[in-house]
Amino acid sequence: MEEAQKYVWEGAIPLQIHLHESEVTTLPTPPPALILAPRIGYLPLLIPQIKPHFSNALPPGSPDTVWFDYNGLPLKWYIPTGVLFDLLCAEPERPWNLTVHFRGYPSNILVPCEGEDSVKWSFINSLKEAAYIINGNCKNVMNMSQPDQVELWRSVLNGNLEAYVRISSKLRLGTVGDEYADGGGQGQVKTGRVPVRLYVWSVSEDFDDLEDAPQIDSWDKISYINRPVEIHGEEGNYFTLQDAVKSILPEYFPNKSSTKEESSRDEDENEQTVPSEEGEKYLSENVDTCYPSDNVEIKLVRIQGIEPKMDIPFSWVVKNLTNPEHYLHICVCLKVPQVL
Repeated sequence: MEEAQKYVWEGAIPLQIHLHESEVTTLPTPPPALILAPRIGYLPLLIPQIKPHFSNALPPGSPDTVWFDYNGLPLKWYIPTGVLFDLLCAEPERPWNLTVHFRGYPSNILVPCEGEDSVKWSFINSLKEAAYIINGNCKNVMNMSQPDQVELWRSVLNGNLEAYVRISSKLRLGTVGDEYADGGGQGQVKTGRVPVRLYVWSVSEDFDDLEDAPQIDSWDKISYINRPVEIHGEEGNYFTLQDAVKSILPEYFPNKSSTKEESSRDEDENEQTVPSEEGEKYLSENVDTCYPSDNVEIKLVRIQGIEPKMDIPFSWVVKNLTNPEHYLHICVCLKVPQVL
């Protein structure tokens, strides 16, 4: 068990959760709820702690589905809490001030959520997708016994890394091994397919300080890219985090060996998808127009709250910073030229 992996599982974000003013029915206004939220967890899993705190201040009647917002932006419940924080807080805000709503679920923005059951279903579904990418099928996940599935989910809920490793090892979803040794970065070349979810935030104006970064106030400003990374190292070199990010973003960083026309045409034809065993698709949403790589700058890459150097071996990142559903979540801010 790697030390970095333990830090990931123990990672938490201090939250200060306020009840939306339109739902307050008592005076004085109830104080905010202070919660330490696991990075690898999901916001709906915090509801059993939050609901009792505000129960006396809520309007009468049964509440709708509970949801959260940050500065007015409804938060997507199926994205891990740590990823939401890394993505929406360019300059980390501690505690992170969120608003909870017990009414008015924004179904035009958020998919339905029925509490823990919906989160568990989303987690298992992502695990199946990851298994398909890694092994070419998801039989090991589909064939999990009910007790193992319950224990796996409980290990995630409780942040129990040892229990998680014990159960997940049965799925044979081996990570890519380290590509480098003590010989100055030259080691055995490893190949493989890595499940990656990339959250790309594009800006046209430059900034030197994260405090000056433009705020994300709409999900339309985020390109959500669900694409596997193919690791093909060359003898004497290792595949870096920068190689991985650029390979997922051919729209911004076309392969130098191809002409721009070929790259653009191939992406138009092939971008849509990698079929899974269940007929699902890995979708790329809101991917912007292709720009020459010379005009695009990577301003920020954040994974598990860390801003790693771009020349770090990608295999180390995968081995240590992957989430429990075997996806690597990467938040990226790109500076792109403004379209005139």
